[in-house]
Amino acid sequence: MDLFSVIKKDKECWLVDQMKQDGVTEAAYLDAFRSLLEKWLEEEIGYLSLLMDPVYEKWLMDVGFRKVSTVVEYTRGLEEKVSLDPAIEAASLADSQMTDDEFADLYERCRSGSANKNNLFTITQVMESLENELGPKWRSHCFSFRQEGELIGLSIPIIEEGTTDEGRLFYFGTVPEVRGKGYGTAMHRISLDLLKRLGAVTYVGSTDEANENMIRIFKRNGCTLRDRKGIYRLDRK
Repeated sequence: MDLFSVIKKDKECWLVDQMKQDGVTEAAYLDAFRSLLEKWLEEEIGYLSLLMDPVYEKWLMDVGFRKVSTVVEYTRGLEEKVSLDPAIEAASLADSQMTDDEFADLYERCRSGSANKNNLFTITQVMESLENELGPKWRSHCFSFRQEGELIGLSIPIIEEGTTDEGRLFYFGTVPEVRGKGYGTAMHRISLDLLKRLGAVTYVGSTDEANENMIRIFKRNGCTLRDRKGIYRLDRK
């Protein structure tokens, strides 16, 4: 049973996420994480970024981690058909006239001023990770949204690795100019429909607890709170 998911970015970092399982004790999680931490130390990786239940926070601080923020996780089933706004057009990078550089610029605009505090990578690194993590057809997962021809946001729907039907958004964001005007809710609803077309049965989304706009979008689109995790980071000394 895997208690932690680990994404390794060469010698730069490890991205670690606690996989909560029924019946697993706190002691078992700590034992598993100690072993993982020892391997990280042996391999001389730059830093370790960790998503873990706040119940372990004191122990993590004692061994040298610092807290970055807290994320909340929301979920909903995708059985019901959602109503879509016909005025918003969605197009994949694979099917549109948009270039990779233009999509990168849109991504950077959507990240600008976001309440999420865990932006670990430059936009160049983000674009490289899309191909590395989503595979050669990564452009077919990257969608831009337009309202009356103007770009207003983007979404990257995927099936979570290691599952067959859990839908996630690798990234979702709106450009600063349209935040707070209801477009985010409409684009998120389209994203849920895109996930359903991919074969997702459930949706799981997460955001920083300070991102009130995204939390409102979750709630407006029928999502309920499932979990809360702290973001912790340990840098090599």
